[in-house]
Amino acid sequence: MRDLAALPKAHLHLHFTGSMRRTTLAELADRHGIRLPAVLLDADPLHVPADERGWFRFQRLYDAARACVRGEDDMRRVVTEAVEDDAAEGSGRLEIQVDPTSYAPFVGGLTPALEIVLDAAREASLATGVDVGVVVAASRMRHPLDARTLARLAVRHAGDGPGEVVGFGLSNDERRGDTSAFASAFAIARRAGLAAVPHGGELLGPAHVEDVLEHLHPDRLGHGVRSAEDPRVLDRVVDEGVALEVCPASNVSLGVYRSDADVPLRTLVEAGARVALGADDPLLFHARLLAQYEAARTVHGFSDAELAALARSSVVASRASDGVRSRLLAGVDAWLAQDPAAAPTAAGAPAGADAAAGAGAAEGTAADVDRASDAVDVDVRG
Repeated sequence: MRDLAALPKAHLHLHFTGSMRRTTLAELADRHGIRLPAVLLDADPLHVPADERGWFRFQRLYDAARACVRGEDDMRRVVTEAVEDDAAEGSGRLEIQVDPTSYAPFVGGLTPALEIVLDAAREASLATGVDVGVVVAASRMRHPLDARTLARLAVRHAGDGPGEVVGFGLSNDERRGDTSAFASAFAIARRAGLAAVPHGGELLGPAHVEDVLEHLHPDRLGHGVRSAEDPRVLDRVVDEGVALEVCPASNVSLGVYRSDADVPLRTLVEAGARVALGADDPLLFHARLLAQYEAARTVHGFSDAELAALARSSVVASRASDGVRSRLLAGVDAWLAQDPAAAPTAAGAPAGADAAAGAGAAEGTAADVDRASDAVDVDVRG
């Protein structure tokens, strides 16, 4: 059986705060004197119902974690560790998503907040060999004019090199906001060549997928998994070449599906959809990218050839440069060509992957850090 950690892949759906290690969260909370809900530090993944009450609980926990990131050093640490953890799992490309709004008050504004993330991404790329791009995301919970401001900021830093902005997204509760009201922001981003990567089709069904397709014209759809519920909508996703960033652990934790087996991964793939697996918020869901590939193998019965196809799909759907794409695709072919019984080699994997291989092991559990509930409230995910 081939080693999935040695399979070169692109990670296209990872939120900045949600990427944090639990050990890091505990340390930052200690440093800043913040009391955290114990559930953020225990060993069990979050499970909530797929209703507004469940989302509220998820968002409260997310806000509590984000409130611990309070300055440049904290922000750089989050980026660095996210890239190290991805390197350890064979990612050769990471596109990390951030809404700089919540961090701006601690560093002097939106522009410094974004530039800190971009600079940290460049440094982490050099240190690990993972090619890191950044997606700037607006929130459905804020006014569409705020989204335009963020789109213009993203455009100023557009590019396909390490530490540059590659896309513009829209996140938070799909039930909130008028999708069409954000069309102008996406038009600003699209004119500058940024990928349109809004969330859609996780909490809401196929009608919401069509709403996003109609008004935001996505290149990729964050989640989109519920397009499987309507063959006509799924056909449209495929026909329009929209890639789906499928995050099974998120779907289960947020109550969309009861178990990994219920996530319609094979349905999407067999319909011809371009699927890129993602971890979304491993801080809360306790499953990083590698676990999504392992579930595809063990739960959905994907063969090594099918897993390689998923990895290829992620690379093609990325906004990496042509050179990075070619290297990673060659690495996928080399992974599949090797003898499954042979010792794994990370063909095409980032140069710093071996050095970073132990980074994720530091995650551990911090359940013994006893902290009571209710932290600072912030109203968006980023």
